[in-house]
Amino acid sequence: MKRNPRDTAESTRRITRRGLILGAAQLGFAGVLGLRMRHMQVDQADEFRLLAEENRVNIRLLPPARGRIFDREGRVIAENEPTYRITVVREDAGDVEQVIARLSSLVELDEDELNRALAEMNRSAPFLPITVADRVSWEAISRVAVNAPALPGVTPEVGLSRFYPQHETFAHVVGYVGPVSENDLARYEDPEPVLRIPRFQIGKVGVERKYEEQLRGKAGAKRVEVNAVGRVMRELDRREGEPGADVQLTLDSALQEYCKARLGQESASVVVMDVEKGDILAIASSPSYDPNKFVRGISVADYGVLRDNNHRPLASKTVQDAYPPGSTFKMVTALAALEAGLMTPGDTHYCPGYLKVGTRRFHCWKRGGHGWVDLAQSLRESCDVYYYELALKVGIENIAAMGRRMGLGQTPDVPMSAVTAGLMPDKDWKRRERGAEWLIGDSVNASIGQGFVLTSPLQQAIMTARIATGRAITPRLVKTVDGVETPAPQAESLGINENHLRQVRRAMFEVCNDRRGTGYRSRIVTEEFRMAGKSGTSQVRNRVVRNEDVPWEERDHALFVNFAPYDNPRIAVSVVVEHGGGGSSAAAPINRDVTLQALYGGTPPLEAYPSAARSRIESQQERLERERRERQSDARSRA
Repeated sequence: MKRNPRDTAESTRRITRRGLILGAAQLGFAGVLGLRMRHMQVDQADEFRLLAEENRVNIRLLPPARGRIFDREGRVIAENEPTYRITVVREDAGDVEQVIARLSSLVELDEDELNRALAEMNRSAPFLPITVADRVSWEAISRVAVNAPALPGVTPEVGLSRFYPQHETFAHVVGYVGPVSENDLARYEDPEPVLRIPRFQIGKVGVERKYEEQLRGKAGAKRVEVNAVGRVMRELDRREGEPGADVQLTLDSALQEYCKARLGQESASVVVMDVEKGDILAIASSPSYDPNKFVRGISVADYGVLRDNNHRPLASKTVQDAYPPGSTFKMVTALAALEAGLMTPGDTHYCPGYLKVGTRRFHCWKRGGHGWVDLAQSLRESCDVYYYELALKVGIENIAAMGRRMGLGQTPDVPMSAVTAGLMPDKDWKRRERGAEWLIGDSVNASIGQGFVLTSPLQQAIMTARIATGRAITPRLVKTVDGVETPAPQAESLGINENHLRQVRRAMFEVCNDRRGTGYRSRIVTEEFRMAGKSGTSQVRNRVVRNEDVPWEERDHALFVNFAPYDNPRIAVSVVVEHGGGGSSAAAPINRDVTLQALYGGTPPLEAYPSAARSRIESQQERLERERRERQSDARSRA
């Protein structure tokens, strides 16, 4: 059938139109494809070249520089030192065992550290660098760098590690850092990525832990180009992190070092507080330990020596341990009675050497008794029976309330680890914790700081500062953070009758400056620096034998507290010597020496000491100075 010419023309036009549309679409698609290809091949050429099959771009976190820690005069307590280390990325290494074997032929690897690194490698992401050797020499780093092509995934690095230049002196205060553990990560709901970097150092105890957020800083990042065998070809870009904030403490390095040296090998502690602002000038526990060993990874042998030492060098005795305060608590009982209006300073009680309560005798330390004594004599000569009598009148509720006003039974707000609240017991406490009723004998024991009463050396310094000023002094350990002053807490009045405080202070003055005072032999002779204090002896076990006749760990604790100068108080000092025996014989001399060192700002003149003690003090000062020079020399060699 012959087609109509008109239909043929129409069909031709339709086909032509469709062909044009299809051709235009094809041409448009080709144009878009061409433009995209140009963009990828020209504009993005560098980026895709880096992502070629034989290359990769890695993004690596840059740990921030940790903030430093200084004393009140700007002397460094904790700093960062550059160290060389060798890391391995499992993903890039391929056959890890073979790579480690090659590395071992170039660098001496510690077996324990290597096993720890391999275990860390197995539980970490394959792209994270794992440190297999830390604090290696420059020669070792050079050998690794030269042999890099044969060591895929191995990278020599320069990093920062924590260092404590004064070693043992501030260990219990500043603490130390160590690698992040699972327990550390559990403290955070959403841990920062930097915390997952293996061997990243984080504060473990002390100020290092309490101020971890401020000291840590913010991580940076870098992009590096690596080839197919994992070797870093070049660094593409870098964003530096934010260094951590510097922290300045209220401590005085020179005084802290002296306190540590003066305590010697005793199991003891000392706290020195500024009574105006509450600044802690020194807070030392003895014996101590070198925190640098923990930073580098302490050996099992070294840790065993610290753990098994019966003087407990790992314990921060100033805040962590609580002791019966003994007779240093008598000021609290006296103030409770005075404030309750149940006695006057002139009231007397007869001390025959004991007080009989029911069928039990509570003995005074002086078996023959003190006779008739008033407030001043009871504190000066530390008569126990006087306070037994007061306890029967005042009751434990009044005594406990006064103890809390003095800062006892409450946790001091200081950034140290395991800070104890001590114990200021009352009837409710015994009923709640012991399931028993309070007895009269409990009050009698509590009146002289025995029984259930427990205080830390820091709490004793706070108590003494409050007696000296009549204000609610609270301790301050951190002076500035990142240069911003940490305000000293406002110390409000305790609301205690000033005349009552004056009577107690005067009695404490007689303790140190009256010939019959228990602290007279450890007095300060210099008129403007004379101190007021109180000795204490707290029983470890009930017994009747002498301290010298029992094992060391069963002997009484020795305590002494003071404030000075008496006429214009500047500092409060507390000393506890574990199992030292009598407070006046073991703790008072240390207390006096530390007080003079603080007041003079250095070695005091011999004229400040009683004449009978000057020869011994001169020898002691020479010995301490000689030991100080030896420690400095040893510290330089260890550094």
